[in-house]
Amino acid sequence: MENHCDAIILGAGAAGLMCAARAGQRGKRVLVLEKSEKPGKKILISGGGRCNFTNIGAGPANFLSANPHFAKSALARYTSRDFLKLVESYGIAWHEKTLGQLFCDGSAQQIVDMLLAECAKGPGEVDIRCGEGIASVQHDGDTFTVKTQNGSYGAAALVIATGGPSIPKMGATGFAYDLARQFGMKVVEPRPALVPLTLGGEEVLFREISGVSAPVVATANKASFPEAALFTHRGLSGPAILQVSSYWRPGDPVSIDFLPDRGDGWLIEAKQSNPRATLKSALREALPDRLADILAEKLGITTEFGNVPDKALRAAEERLARWQFTPNGSEGFAKAEVTVGGISTAELSSKTMESKRNPGIYAIGEAVDVTGWLGGYNFQWAWASGVAAGEAL
Repeated sequence: MENHCDAIILGAGAAGLMCAARAGQRGKRVLVLEKSEKPGKKILISGGGRCNFTNIGAGPANFLSANPHFAKSALARYTSRDFLKLVESYGIAWHEKTLGQLFCDGSAQQIVDMLLAECAKGPGEVDIRCGEGIASVQHDGDTFTVKTQNGSYGAAALVIATGGPSIPKMGATGFAYDLARQFGMKVVEPRPALVPLTLGGEEVLFREISGVSAPVVATANKASFPEAALFTHRGLSGPAILQVSSYWRPGDPVSIDFLPDRGDGWLIEAKQSNPRATLKSALREALPDRLADILAEKLGITTEFGNVPDKALRAAEERLARWQFTPNGSEGFAKAEVTVGGISTAELSSKTMESKRNPGIYAIGEAVDVTGWLGGYNFQWAWASGVAAGEAL
């Protein structure tokens, strides 16, 4: 390929590779520039190395965005079933974990290899060049010129697929936002998502039970998730906490129902059936011992049930169902799996991902203000938005 092509895609991650494959199969000549030494680095570490490549239930309701309707078009036109069909066509064995999460039986490398094979199908040409750090991007009316340390490349179209700033140790940066702003596009303030939350003050006591986890229902800003919460030496983590972290804002409380399967009045029933039992022993039947002990201690009910008024037990029940933590922060982009915010969807066509004010510029994947839940949703957005742009190039 000479240095001029139909499109330059910045980033050889999930969205960039999917976009390149679809454009190449439509006969386009595409150059993919990736600053890392190999493509698909984030794919390779995902799902513990097995890649949680989609979620069978993925739909618009599983995504956050300043415009919750934006993702509907792309997700409807390229669904999790479509991606699963592609996976199966390559003979890649997979399994479903909880809540519709699909993983490779083998390795995440299989997904990267599949995407590279899709890029090689033609009839167009896809040239993937790694180790290409972007020095500058210019537009002279007809041509986007991208300069790297290795050369200068020109194309009629430019696709921003460089992701967000989460997991900086993988080389992630806010480059996509800087580039969008260079071309006058608005950016919704980015913040860490799917990230552990930190605790301070009196809540530091819970650090004593670091490593203890339990199935709970966690809630932040009306978003609730029934999954496991994990206490850490810095605060709170586990799937339920990572999920609500995307909705949490500094200063907000996070509410945890420690016993979501227990009905109203269960402590009074426990008292009636065994007046000599204690709150600690009752909690130990349902929760890990160390967690049960610290909750009982915090509630201050230490005597046998027979000596505790029903009113106090009802108050304890209420607190256990809505235990409020006020995180003093999160572990930031370093530990965040994804980013909330990004290039504003108001700037883009929901059908093609093309900039409304800068024809020829497209933005896809995590660079855009569309963020999925934990469990394969963000990959599905990468595939769907990549296909939308790849078919429009």
